[in-house]
Amino acid sequence: MNLKIIKSPVIIFVTLLSLWALWTLWAQAQPQQRRARPSDNSAQKPAQTPAKTGAQTQANFDKLKAQADEAREAGRLEDAIGFYRKAVAAKPDWVDGWWYLATLLYDGDRYAEAIPAFKRVTALQPQAGAPFVMLGLCEFRVGNYDNALGRIRQGRQLGLRNNQELDMAMRYHEGMLLLLKGDFETAQNLFTTLSYENVNREDLIIAHGLAVLRLPMLPSQVTPDYRDREMIRRAGFAEHLAAQKNQGDARQEYERLAADFPKAPGVQYACGRYLLNQRNDEAAIAAFKKEIENSPSHALARLQIAFIHMRNKEPEAGLKYAQEAVDLHARLPLGHYVLGRILFEMGENPRAVEELETARRLSPNEPRIHFTLSRAYARAGRKADADQARETFARLNKIAEEAAAKGFVRGEAIDENSEKAKPDSPRQ
Repeated sequence: MNLKIIKSPVIIFVTLLSLWALWTLWAQAQPQQRRARPSDNSAQKPAQTPAKTGAQTQANFDKLKAQADEAREAGRLEDAIGFYRKAVAAKPDWVDGWWYLATLLYDGDRYAEAIPAFKRVTALQPQAGAPFVMLGLCEFRVGNYDNALGRIRQGRQLGLRNNQELDMAMRYHEGMLLLLKGDFETAQNLFTTLSYENVNREDLIIAHGLAVLRLPMLPSQVTPDYRDREMIRRAGFAEHLAAQKNQGDARQEYERLAADFPKAPGVQYACGRYLLNQRNDEAAIAAFKKEIENSPSHALARLQIAFIHMRNKEPEAGLKYAQEAVDLHARLPLGHYVLGRILFEMGENPRAVEELETARRLSPNEPRIHFTLSRAYARAGRKADADQARETFARLNKIAEEAAAKGFVRGEAIDENSEKAKPDSPRQ
């Protein structure tokens, strides 16, 4: 899934898919030529009438367009770029010309130059997703990561009209950008979809490893001589197999990883999450406890243990771990949320409300916090607060569902859907 590997097929595919629609839209948008008004002074012959000016401009554009198309089709890309630049200067609303110019620059690794051309396409075609994604890919290549993520997400929301190659590139790059932001679970979700679709690339496997080990890096930074490359790759390969539902081999790879790197930070936590997804609670708890031994300040390992106990109707057993997590990282919303839920299950409602309100303050757009808080308010007899919390939950949950319908599912360190989920059956 290296962009250098897939970019030419992407450009060819997107261009062929888009040209007809873009041309049709352009043709429909063109104003009809206005007839030139006759001169009031027939004796005075103007240097050039408006009709002649318009005809000459159109003729000049037609010539540039023909030259640009001919150069592109002949493989003379530098000439084509030059002619397309002149053609869009002559007709600034020529969508196809801007698209060809942008994609030719992109295909020539001239990403900084392609950015303004793709921006022009997005301005002329604001409802088309592909130009936004391509703009995001250019922003990624020049290191404008925040801009890149915003453009890619905008393109995804608009849709790519079954453009499979570009869709795969979009998901992979969005996942990489989320790695840099520390949103490892959402990145993992995106990489999982690619593995499930049988994408087998080395950089995708490395990306999996970075996500499960919670390392905010790009796969390109894990060079062949990088110190922890073997560990990262093996963790990624194990998760790659799990994403492909090959659970038997995935389990073996995770077991070998834990045996060969027993003290490496993050390894036991990654193994624990895999075991938890397979509903092997006892083994998962053991792995999380080993992670705490290796990384004493690991809050998420404690919260995983706490949540397992709560899910299994043992909130008292999980209280210690949730409290330790909050003490270690007071500004972690998930810690206050899990602690609040455990206190709620134990019947300590005033403390539960306090923790849940702290979680809401730290993460006001998290639907599940508002849902649990509505229950705590109702138990406390605070009907107005409970109603407001339920309304907020409904609004935020609707937003999340709409995003999921467009292909974006945010990952969670603790997946509450696992409370009722069953493990995948390993392939025989």
